[in-house]
Amino acid sequence: MKTLGSLLASLLLANGPALGRADEPAKRPNIVFLLADDLRPDVLGCYGDRLAKTPHIDALAKRGVRFRHHFVTTSICAVSRASIFSGQYARRHRINDFATNFTPEAFAQTYPALLKAAGYRIGFIGKYGVGNKMPERVQFDYWKGFGGQGNYFDKGTPLHMNRRMGDQAIEFLKTCDKAKPFCLSLSFKCPHAQDKAPREFPPDAQDEGEFKDTVFPTPKTAADKFFQLLPEPVRKSEGRVRWERRFNTAEKSQEIIRDYYRLVTGMDREIGRIVAALELFGLADDTIIVFTSDNGFFFGERGLADKWFMYEESIRVPCIIMDPRPEKGTGPLESRVPSPFRTRGRALEQMSLNIDFAPTLLDYAGVAIPKAMQGKSLRPLVNGETPNWRHDWFYEHHTLPKIIPPSEGVRTTRYTYLRWVATDPVVEELYDLATDPYQEQNIVNYASQRLPLLVLRERWEVLRRAAE
Repeated sequence: MKTLGSLLASLLLANGPALGRADEPAKRPNIVFLLADDLRPDVLGCYGDRLAKTPHIDALAKRGVRFRHHFVTTSICAVSRASIFSGQYARRHRINDFATNFTPEAFAQTYPALLKAAGYRIGFIGKYGVGNKMPERVQFDYWKGFGGQGNYFDKGTPLHMNRRMGDQAIEFLKTCDKAKPFCLSLSFKCPHAQDKAPREFPPDAQDEGEFKDTVFPTPKTAADKFFQLLPEPVRKSEGRVRWERRFNTAEKSQEIIRDYYRLVTGMDREIGRIVAALELFGLADDTIIVFTSDNGFFFGERGLADKWFMYEESIRVPCIIMDPRPEKGTGPLESRVPSPFRTRGRALEQMSLNIDFAPTLLDYAGVAIPKAMQGKSLRPLVNGETPNWRHDWFYEHHTLPKIIPPSEGVRTTRYTYLRWVATDPVVEELYDLATDPYQEQNIVNYASQRLPLLVLRERWEVLRRAAE
């Protein structure tokens, strides 16, 4: 009787011509990298939200894989985007504000620059987010990026930004040469607020009627008692200022969340148009699509709005990778499963990070991953392999310290350990996510948790140094 390994090996050999011979160079895949802004995963159908209207994003998850535990290492757009480009923690790339640009040397080690050097056509659309001058824009073969936050509606046009970006993506794809691989990075503003505007989350006109009768549930930790447990600097932070604007009444909260969902629905429609364009132009079979966000978003949890702080609603984001090509695998022959036997639509349990995207995209393109990158390629996980993987990671936030209290911490597969590093003395929080997934009970002073606390303090120091 044949073992499973020998059976799979024989199947692979029998299907050799379809999978490509070892002496034939593999065709490099195209890449479409889709980045939302301030998108929490639990507003998507594929992440379990029954109220969501996101059929195109859900279809990507069904055709690919979905990471259930994907996080950002710093929850604010400029820093997170720099980490996505560079594959590095903020402590290494040193972009901790909205004005600092990549140096030419640093940009040369980002995934777009390395892909271009390897022969890819590179394009960028939308909110760039790193620096105030964007000198590297001239390096892109196609550039429709903008600095700052941009506007959902430009003066003189009723065209919503989501639609505008969809049109630009189709324009890029229409001019692609099938003989030359491409990487298109599209960075939505959606569903980020138009801060301080009369209507901060304005949707496309065609989505105004969506969710008009929907009543969204109140978050478990929206009660005032959770706000009162926060350190004083957090209670006085920008997170509370924006909560007052958006969530200080039930009526206001409902309308903000309705508009947020409407924006996401509009973004989903444009993603559907992009996928359709790939099919129309004959590019779909060779194009990997990645979908994620730069950080999460509070719906009033703990009396806060926006992101920044090391709670699940702020640091957890979606991550979907859809590779339509027949699976070849990267591990030993007997561990590889050809695509007819591969289960798509999988949900992966390993913890993945925003710093993993740069090495992942380079890995797919067959480009060497620089040693300075601190993330890990997700490709083996997507391929169904079981490499040694992280069990914890380092969090840091030092941007705008006058209005956002600086914090650091460690997130493990079980615990959240949070340090408010600018308080005197330092304030710590500890949550056991196995029994308290909504982080309702800070157990830092529990005698029974003394050992985990000591271990996590030590681990914080180790990971902090390793992130430099």
